[in-house]
Amino acid sequence: MITGSCLCGEVSYQLDETQAKSALHCHCRDCQKVTGSGKATVVFLPDDAISIEGSYSRYFKIGTDGSHVHRGFCPSCGSQLFTFVEEMPGAVFVKAGTMDDASWVNVEASCWSGSANPWSPLDTKIPHFEGNPPG
Repeated sequence: MITGSCLCGEVSYQLDETQAKSALHCHCRDCQKVTGSGKATVVFLPDDAISIEGSYSRYFKIGTDGSHVHRGFCPSCGSQLFTFVEEMPGAVFVKAGTMDDASWVNVEASCWSGSANPWSPLDTKIPHFEGNPPG
């Protein structure tokens, strides 16, 4: 089991990393804005593979591709923790940087490659997609 939390520790979680479906770097403008960096690194899991302690707030926004995206964050420190997409029921994306030990994460691809900034370039050693990965 992998543990993680927000910066202040008010929201914490445990996840079963053996159930991770994939991990990717997302360079979309929304991920850049919520992270304050060039990309978000996220791990895609079934939502029953994670147990969350504490109350987090949600922010809703229509994604670049038209999907209905809910971003979970700590109401006290503002740390972004989770992303839920209505069109993907039963799934959660966990921000890898919130894990206490993310050394096991194997990033398999990048998405929204056209939005990558020169100061946070695309990793060309892994597959990349102009939008969300297929499937």
